[in-house]
Order: sequence, then structure tokens, then C-alpha cells
Amino acid sequence: MKLYRLLTEIDDSVFCHKVSKAISEGWDLYGSPTYAFDAGEGVMKCGQAVVREVPEENYREGIKLSSYKD
Repeated sequence: MKLYRLLTEIDDSVFCHKVSKAISEGWDLYGSPTYAFDAGEGVMKCGQAVVREVPEENYREGIKLSSYKD
């Protein structure tokens, strides 16, 4: 099964650490990062999709995606 996550955060080092942590746990970048202005909060926000192949497992609703680590 292939898992998908979209990591989001304010455009600062916290976002970079969130993505770096996912990569270190075996997730792969998927596509380019995205940026958008959050007018309500007055800040730029980032997003980065990550994917991970999990052999011999089937998708089930309610799965905790962040629990998949190397």
C-alpha cells in the first residue's frame, strides 16, 4: 500500500524540521512544495506532500499515518 500525507505549517524552520523528520522516517517527497498566504493569520503557510510504500499492508480507515517509521 502507498500512504500519502500532506505536511503543513507556517513558513518557518518548524516546517523544514517537520519535512526533514518525515524524510528521516522513510517518507519520500511527492511533488513540489506549495505556499499560500493565510489572510486570517497574516502569515505565509507551506505544504509538502510525502508518500511511503508499506508492503504487505492494506489500507484501513482511521490509520495513523505518522506511526509509519523505519
